[in-house]
Amino acid sequence: MSPSKRRPRFAWFAKRVSHAAGHPAAFLIAALVIVVWIVTGPIFQYSDTWQLAINTGTTIVTFLMVFLIQNTQNRDSQAMQVKLDELIRAIEGAHNALLNLEDLDDADLDRIRSNYAKLAEQAREGLRAGKFDTGVPIVEGEDPKPRHAKSALKEHR
Repeated sequence: MSPSKRRPRFAWFAKRVSHAAGHPAAFLIAALVIVVWIVTGPIFQYSDTWQLAINTGTTIVTFLMVFLIQNTQNRDSQAMQVKLDELIRAIEGAHNALLNLEDLDDADLDRIRSNYAKLAEQAREGLRAGKFDTGVPIVEGEDPKPRHAKSALKEHR
């Protein structure tokens, strides 16, 4: 069975509605509803009911769209994380400890981010001094020994 056939109905519906809501035609329809509402103002003498109609309608649409768009964004974010995890896993020299970072607590994320911020600052200082900004610098807490079998073989020879 293909992935699209196994996808839950809500996910399929949310994706379709989110895609449609982002289409220029959706904006034009929304703008047309507002124009019709404004034009009908004098007919309804700008009554409280006339105002309540647009307020209720926009509140309901906004409330429902929040959940649909959040569902779509969650799924897209999860797919992006899997793709990034695969790149980290597949690239020699990449830190596999960075896989699945989104599941760490804030303190761990802050510590890792701080380490990479230090590396970035060191690289900028090196560039100002005329050095190259390439290579695989050691991250704080990392074993400076070769990380890969290929690197170990090169050093062994």
